[in-house]
Amino acid sequence: MRWLLRGAVVLLAIYLVLVGVVVGAMYQPPDRFTRVMSKVPFPVMAVMPFERFWTRARAGHLQPGDAAPDFELFTADKSSTVRLSSFRGQKPVVLVFGSYT
Repeated sequence: MRWLLRGAVVLLAIYLVLVGVVVGAMYQPPDRFTRVMSKVPFPVMAVMPFERFWTRARAGHLQPGDAAPDFELFTADKSSTVRLSSFRGQKPVVLVFGSYT
């Protein structure tokens, strides 16, 4: 019976370490997060409260009324770049991420 308890404690410790690694990766930039998650087996994700951790990790610090963080993107034809701050005080800006076709 004692070996069963030790086995359960070892499994719990391994689970907590894996959860810690995944949660820590969620706070990293997307490329690093992707590298970590590509090595995590699916069964681990099936028994982890992934969505709750993800929502907290990616919540951000902006509040309603805060200015959007400045960033720079390529134009659709990739001939130049556009900076968000260049539109400040002019017209409203709508950002569309993903496919619209």
